[in-house]
Amino acid sequence: MTPDEIKAALQAAFKSCDAASCPLTDTQKQILLQVVEKIQGNSKFGVLEIANPLDELTSEELTAFLQFVRTQEAEDKIWKTKLLNDWLHENDSGEVQFIRERYGVQWLNRVQPYHFEKYTYSEDALRLRVGDRIEISNALWEWVQDDGPCKREWYSCVVLQVDEMKNGDDFVSNCVVRFHNGAEYEIQGIYEWNRYNWRWLKN
Repeated sequence: MTPDEIKAALQAAFKSCDAASCPLTDTQKQILLQVVEKIQGNSKFGVLEIANPLDELTSEELTAFLQFVRTQEAEDKIWKTKLLNDWLHENDSGEVQFIRERYGVQWLNRVQPYHFEKYTYSEDALRLRVGDRIEISNALWEWVQDDGPCKREWYSCVVLQVDEMKNGDDFVSNCVVRFHNGAEYEIQGIYEWNRYNWRWLKN
């Protein structure tokens, strides 16, 4: 659906709401139309790019939240599970308690791994886990250049395995992925030197 078609559908929805004696306020209509304008101004990215829930946090909240996520990832824990367990058992979540109090589970459910790319550097990125869906670039197996005749292409796949191996004083992480056609591929140095060649899949 193009942005113009979305705008027309919204106008029709506004009229239907009026006819059903459940009209939207002018402010609500304006907000919806502004979203469509943002999509038109940034059409190559679409709705997902403008709907980053992390944009809704204040700078202090964002700093506390990102630190919480980094700490959980460093301890090989799933940050979202930790928050949900705290909420389920009515435990205080410490520095990120504000998420439950101000934003709620609806906000938490909207947060996806690719939302973090805007706010973190590659070394701070979320760690891959089995079952994660990512896209990898053909630059892993073909010679491509950003300004050359062979362009970068992206292929979606599922993470099957992530291994961390000691290499002297450093650690190197390799990742095995499976494409939709069943083919498997191993990416060496997934964080260390091949971070540029993969990205989180935008659902």
